Amino acid sequence: MANDNIQIEILDDGTIKVTTDQVSGPNHANAEAFLKLMAQLGGGETTRIRRHDAQQHAHTHAGQRHSH
Repeated sequence: MANDNIQIEILDDGTIKVTTDQVSGPNHANAEAFLKLMAQLGGGETTRIRRHDAQQHAHTHAGQRHSH
């Protein structure tokens, strides 16, 4: 199994920057839940920026379709 990586940086202005590579199927839901909780606990504005160097895919979680 490949390694799933989430890189977390705290920038000088206090922004929390999270960068991920592709996350494997077994870990994907947990990674999404972790990022959602981190955004909720961090407060403030949350912005997702799609990486142009990463392969995009789409799928369904609990009846909601999304792509990333």
